[in-house]
Amino acid sequence: MTTGTTTVAAYAAPAAKAPLERTTIERRAVGEFDVLIDIKFAGICHSDIHQAREGWGEAIFPMVPGHEIAGVVSEVGPGVTKFAVGDRVGVGCMVDSCRECDNCKAGLEQYCTGGGMTGTYNALDKNGEPTYGGYSQKIVVDENYVVRIPDGLALDVAAPLLCAGITTYSPLKHWNAGPGKKVAIVGMGGLGHMGVKIAHALGAEVTVLSQSLRKKDDGLKLGADHYYATSDPETFTKLAGTFDLILSTVSAPLSLDAYLSLLKTDGAFVNVGAPEEPVALNLFSVIGGRKTLAGSGIGGIQETQEMLDFCAEHGFGAEIELIGATEINEAYERVLGSDVRYRFVIDTATI
Repeated sequence: MTTGTTTVAAYAAPAAKAPLERTTIERRAVGEFDVLIDIKFAGICHSDIHQAREGWGEAIFPMVPGHEIAGVVSEVGPGVTKFAVGDRVGVGCMVDSCRECDNCKAGLEQYCTGGGMTGTYNALDKNGEPTYGGYSQKIVVDENYVVRIPDGLALDVAAPLLCAGITTYSPLKHWNAGPGKKVAIVGMGGLGHMGVKIAHALGAEVTVLSQSLRKKDDGLKLGADHYYATSDPETFTKLAGTFDLILSTVSAPLSLDAYLSLLKTDGAFVNVGAPEEPVALNLFSVIGGRKTLAGSGIGGIQETQEMLDFCAEHGFGAEIELIGATEINEAYERVLGSDVRYRFVIDTATI
């Protein structure tokens, strides 16, 4: 038995750069393979700010951001086999993909070539309707794009894993971070702090490269072995040729040539932070030392589940600051000012 559409409260940006405000949105009726999720917590990702302010190009308004969603299943469609009412679940950055291209079939739905993945918000679904994200009370999602949150993880600290966790876990796994590998994490924010925890849990020797040393104690506590300030030119001299893998989590444009100089032969510099403007590169920086300059985007559904299970097994979630919905606009400003340790999470009961 499925019900009709549901009207739910949400926080939306009515236009680009406009403050978010409380509103109501319609959620679709629960279809045959859908689950209705009562959202309990929603993380605030820097991507939300880029998109709400049209920093990455044209966007769809009104926009309900949020792709770090943790909640509980309250209804399932008749064809659903993976979830039951009462299950603790999460939804990340995508809610659909073509399911037929080689990437989708290989569990790389985030790189869907059959029209691209459908974003959890700021996208159009297969019926041409805009998608609305996690800054809301409920969401309806196809069961194939929902993951299970293990019992060992509290929902509030699990929410940011749905983007910050998988965005760092996927490249760390792909580029074989582990025992005997020297890994540097650039930036100690929402993504960076998860990169430190995950790289440490994978067994790598972890270095944080941050603008200043003000978060050094936190970095070491979360699993970093070393911590350096990139504002100090000595850092680049001292660490030249050191790392197997550098993961950049910052969305500010960096001097790629300087960072590439820190790699060993055959090392990789992988970007998961996405600046709004292009960056410059001297190709000799990759030619010398056969270095790789790469990027990585979130992870597939199966890998996202693997990441959640990994975090639960190692006993950690994100480091969060829980806020009420009325604090969202202030939180955006604080994220831009690097004033959060390390992820704002909205208690959606306050919406």
